[in-house]
Amino acid sequence: MSTAELNGIKLDLIHWINKLSDSDLIQFLDGLRISREKNDWWEELPIDQKKQILAGIKDADDGNLMDSDKFWKNLSNA
Repeated sequence: MSTAELNGIKLDLIHWINKLSDSDLIQFLDGLRISREKNDWWEELPIDQKKQILAGIKDADDGNLMDSDKFWKNLSNA
C-alpha cells in the first residue's frame, strides 16, 4: 500500500472517529491505542507461561482441539 493510500485511510479514520458517539467503541479504540504504545506484553511474560501458550498454539495448529460444549461438559463432570 502506498503512502498516499495510507494517508487517505488515516484521514477517513479521523473523520469517522470524530463523528462517533458510541462511548463503548471510543473506549475500545482508546484501549487499542494505549496497548499499541506500551511495550509488548509477550516480552514481560515468564518463560513457563510463554511455553504454555506456545504449546497451546501448537496443539491448535496440529488439530488437537475440543469444542466448547464438550469442554464445559467434561469440566462439570470432573
